[in-house]
Amino acid sequence: MAFKAAFRGLLFAFNLLTAINALPTEQQVLHTSTHHLDVISELEKAEIIPTVIDTFIPRLTLNISWPSNETAHLGNTISPDDTQDKPNITLYDPSDLASSSSITYTVTLTDPDAPSRDDPEWSEMCHWIATNVKVSSSALSVDEIMEYKPPGPPPKTGKHRYVFIAFAPANGTSDELHLSKPEDRQHWGYEYDGRRVGVRKWAAENGLVPVGSFALT
Repeated sequence: MAFKAAFRGLLFAFNLLTAINALPTEQQVLHTSTHHLDVISELEKAEIIPTVIDTFIPRLTLNISWPSNETAHLGNTISPDDTQDKPNITLYDPSDLASSSSITYTVTLTDPDAPSRDDPEWSEMCHWIATNVKVSSSALSVDEIMEYKPPGPPPKTGKHRYVFIAFAPANGTSDELHLSKPEDRQHWGYEYDGRRVGVRKWAAENGLVPVGSFALT
């Protein structure tokens, strides 16, 4: 599978962006690369950049696991049945600079391929917004602005790219964030004008910038 080959060796550092290519019957998990230039390159190959998010400088790494005991590893396959419960996401900072910071992060999950990549008229679909995520702390204990909706691509719609993104306040504030809740999951509540619209617009309106990334299919 070309996409599978392109994503081998993908791990990110500062914008928690996870691309998931989901089949109706299975999800292929891919990740890791230690160099942020490789990360950006792979996101561009998968058209996550610029379809979902603009280019960014990766700085955080992350771990994603589900209560089903499934964990995202390079090349492993996870059944949608095992992703039905809210995942546990932990952010790590290799430099330890963010670890001592009081800044909190926001994690989102979006699907730019709804109902399919060839016909994305529902795109983007908001699957999750979790905020007050601290470095080295569990995302299971964070505040949900939009509760987790597990991946569930309709039959015969091909692969979907489910994208996790971690954001930080653009102004670097450590104050409590007051983020808006999308009025609807479809198009992230924005009016549809024939183009994908979603997490990038929502993040800009809420003063957030991408800061770490991760990918699975």
